Amino acid sequence: MGFRVVVVNTRSKLELQLNYLVCRGESEKRVHLSEINTLVVQSTAVSLTAALLNELVKQNIKVIFCDEKCNPHSELLPYYSNYDSSLRIKKQIEWDKETKGLVWQEITKQKLREQAKFLSDRNFIEESQLLFSYIENVQPNDTTNREGHGAKVYFNRIFGDNFTRQSPCFINSCLNYGYTILLSAFNREIAANGYLTQLGIWHNNEFNEFNLSSDLMEPFRVIVDRVTLTIDESDEKFKLKLVDVLNKIVRIDDKQTTVDNAIRIYSRSVIEALNSRNVACIKFVQGYEL
Repeated sequence: MGFRVVVVNTRSKLELQLNYLVCRGESEKRVHLSEINTLVVQSTAVSLTAALLNELVKQNIKVIFCDEKCNPHSELLPYYSNYDSSLRIKKQIEWDKETKGLVWQEITKQKLREQAKFLSDRNFIEESQLLFSYIENVQPNDTTNREGHGAKVYFNRIFGDNFTRQSPCFINSCLNYGYTILLSAFNREIAANGYLTQLGIWHNNEFNEFNLSSDLMEPFRVIVDRVTLTIDESDEKFKLKLVDVLNKIVRIDDKQTTVDNAIRIYSRSVIEALNSRNVACIKFVQGYEL
């Protein structure tokens, strides 16, 4: 499994040569594909060969394309990533409503738990205790909308009373960019395991191609929030720091690993829980070293 996040942000040509990614621009740079976890094409002045794209897919390397404003816009995903994907998609269609409701209950609890911990770390003790109390009241499918109530308390304390997720500001630029990086990592894992990103647990927007990814990523959003608060608005390399979120160290399944690998472990555990109808299978992140 690769460990490098390669970001290409200047006019250049990317091609494949002897299993190396070759970047030809003002100078020539080479990276062996076995070392690459994610390739971010941040400039629209970059060209890529079909041979390279094909090999990146074969080696399960995540490729993210950015638009003219350097914001993540799309990604490269394989059509066929598993030999029995038809069987897995059939199982996915047959996931029963009761199990999906219980899984969403556990995901919501974990998201509130991570938000409460972050509030406590920032010395917002009263608000942290309030979110911990919400956890006890989360119902299957979160029918009482504890997630929504928690989000209002959480964002107003972490980012300020006047902050809203709709306002055009630097914080939201960071959050949107970081969340998109997370979403693409979940898209890759779901596709790699032979399932459809469109068929979600709780999210079911017919215009959202990534409903299942949107479900699974919820507890991981706080990692982006934590990193965002460490970034100064004058930092021209803030996007690189957000891409590097995937390399942060966390603890999951009683071992330390990167966020990217934790996403792999967690995603597979949620799918196992849905297939076996046993929410005890889910493995959540247990702590951070951000």
